Amino acid sequence: MSTPASVPTVSFRFAVVSEIDPLQQVIVHTPGAELELVTPEQRLTLLFDDILFVEEAQAEHRQMCALFEKVVGAEGAVLQITDLLRTAFASEEAREAFVEQLCRLQPEANLQAFARELAALSPDELLHFALTGQSPLPLNAFPLPNLLFTRDLAAVVNDHLIVSHPATAARARESLILRVILEHHPGFAGLRERIIYLPEGVTFEGGDLLVASPEVVLLGHSERTSLGGVAHVARALFSRTSVRHVLVVDLPKQRASMHLDTVFTFVSADECVVFPPILHQEGNVLHLMAGDTPEQFVTEMPPDLKTALERLLDRPLTFIPCGGDNPVHQKREQWTDGANFFALAPGVVVGYERNHYTFEEMRRHGYRVVTAESFLSYYAESPFVPGTEKLAIKLEGNELSRGRGGPRCMTLPLARQPLG
Repeated sequence: MSTPASVPTVSFRFAVVSEIDPLQQVIVHTPGAELELVTPEQRLTLLFDDILFVEEAQAEHRQMCALFEKVVGAEGAVLQITDLLRTAFASEEAREAFVEQLCRLQPEANLQAFARELAALSPDELLHFALTGQSPLPLNAFPLPNLLFTRDLAAVVNDHLIVSHPATAARARESLILRVILEHHPGFAGLRERIIYLPEGVTFEGGDLLVASPEVVLLGHSERTSLGGVAHVARALFSRTSVRHVLVVDLPKQRASMHLDTVFTFVSADECVVFPPILHQEGNVLHLMAGDTPEQFVTEMPPDLKTALERLLDRPLTFIPCGGDNPVHQKREQWTDGANFFALAPGVVVGYERNHYTFEEMRRHGYRVVTAESFLSYYAESPFVPGTEKLAIKLEGNELSRGRGGPRCMTLPLARQPLG
């Protein structure tokens, strides 16, 4: 079976040494049939607060992908996870591995009774089952509406990728999908020694990891990432990458701040958007450094995140408040992912249009605020070259935001172009 035309035939690479370097390649998932299967009765089990208007969510997501393609300006920059899985499933070995691991992952579903029939499905039929839980066989499983948030599947740090361990059963099949892609898609063949798997019993999701520099990483201890997950990720980074400092941010264990990137994101080399009630606290940051043995850490307690980051990065940082200075606006706009910006290049970021006060704050900090539609229209016939001005791009996200994840949540960057 040939590789689908929408999937690049070139090999991929892992290269992320900063949150804000120019984007080169990113994995996304434009929502499909799986989102249409979320019912009012199931929505909380599937981690959704509401029922989304799927067609509108798809249009908003496609507009976001169009931004990425315009800014990167290269074919194969935006990788759809469904295309990657379809290519992997062209291999009979991949299909068998997926079914075998799925049976072990969810023994209570009694999938083992249909293992042979599942493995015998065509690649497209198995792909449909993997995303929606529906098949021509007399069995069904839950759909995967959260696959939209590809950030949580993994995190790339320098030239390695860490595969997540989701905290909820509703997302377990997503990690399996990524594992099958990484282990069976030919584009990742040369990268498999750079993939880090975590042990059973710990939880970690990619939204809790931010790369500040090649040597400095932030980790959230959150509702979704356990202390054991933090420790294992830190050990792996110290032993296998150039990372020398891990700043652990202790977050409230609640849905509103489920990941670190829901309250903190980098938007330029010296600017971050933050949710002040959490990020201006004292005593909620732990600095980890490698000890004499892999099991040991050297630790210290910096006064706060801003102080610790400025010292480690050796430059002053501006913390831009999500929602501005008004505490009510801060809470409302953090709820709709006002702090969850995604950087396409230094000082070129995208966020949800509905977070009006956050964009006004960006304007006060020297950003030109434009809509995604006007940006794409202006550059329809010419390439976009970042670096001439700071841009904050407003993405229509009235439906996507109801899924409780912003532009950073919906992106898994594989590679960025390091500056300097």
